[in-house]
Amino acid sequence: MPAPPTLDDLRRYAVARTLFTPTTLLTAIRRLGFVQADPIRAPARAQDLTLRHRVKGYQAGDLERRYSRLPIEEDFLVNYGFLPREHLALMHPRVSRRPWDASTRRKAAEVLAFVQERGAVHPREVDQAFAHGRVTNYWGGTSNASTHLLDGMHYRGMLRIARRDSGTRIYAVASHALAEGGKAARLQRATALIDLVVRKYAPLPSASLTYLARLLGYGAPHLSVEIQQALRLARERLAGGVIDGTSWYWPAEENPRSRRYQADEQVRLLAPFDPVAWDRRRFELFWGWVYKFEAYTPAAKRRFGYYALPLLWREQVVGWANVTVKDGALQPDIGFASASPMKDVLFRNALDDELERMTRFLTG
Repeated sequence: MPAPPTLDDLRRYAVARTLFTPTTLLTAIRRLGFVQADPIRAPARAQDLTLRHRVKGYQAGDLERRYSRLPIEEDFLVNYGFLPREHLALMHPRVSRRPWDASTRRKAAEVLAFVQERGAVHPREVDQAFAHGRVTNYWGGTSNASTHLLDGMHYRGMLRIARRDSGTRIYAVASHALAEGGKAARLQRATALIDLVVRKYAPLPSASLTYLARLLGYGAPHLSVEIQQALRLARERLAGGVIDGTSWYWPAEENPRSRRYQADEQVRLLAPFDPVAWDRRRFELFWGWVYKFEAYTPAAKRRFGYYALPLLWREQVVGWANVTVKDGALQPDIGFASASPMKDVLFRNALDDELERMTRFLTG
């Protein structure tokens, strides 16, 4: 019987399996299964920061520039982001947990006919045509009611994002095939969704797997019961083990102890939502310190900074960096979780290489 993996094995495996050899944009998105999006650009959007490590020659904004020519979609999974178009059938037609009232359904039908007539529309066109007014948003402020309605129509699968215009979503009518409604078919889709997030985020502590299954209720709320059933079945068929008192899971066909999972010598500045760093529970188990995303934390209470990028060297996240660009020059503000590795010439050289790559990524 093969020896079980150690925590060191799992850490190397976690880093190496997701930081694969850079490839094409479409292949990278398909391998990841899902790329989380974020509107903050500091120094670039999260989706760009994630893809730059995995797409050959990637530059900030390439995803937005090439989006309309690729079979990918902006949509909802465990949160909002980009995914291969073939995954939409696992979640659509999506049934929201919040049904619309008759007035909202009427407005949505009018907007849908408007978009269908024009082919693709900017939210400003919808607002000018219908003057829906303002609504209270999630954060307690007010936002444009037309934009709020378009967001709801997109979530429900009535509309899709055709492209972006200077970052603004341009909407078109979406079309989704009717999904088979039997119990077996619903469970099959739920199982595929569980497999998708496991492939993306493995290896996963048991509590993180449970959390991801709950988040799938965002992308497929109408499959919530089946997702919980699929989760129970997944725990039986996934590979895993108990390591230092924590139960872990990973795809059955992968072996965390394999020699193929070896970290390289590079330093990498990661997006806050990169698969390496996304699971904060796993992050603390692997690296022994707590990393927090503080963009929405009051400045006086921040420890790491507004948009701190985890700093990965080999298979260790040794610190973080806030990066700005001034007059075309990169200005990194670097912090370390414990002892600084700056005395190590190999680290300094690798850091210089990463800052040069980041400069090319941002400035071309």
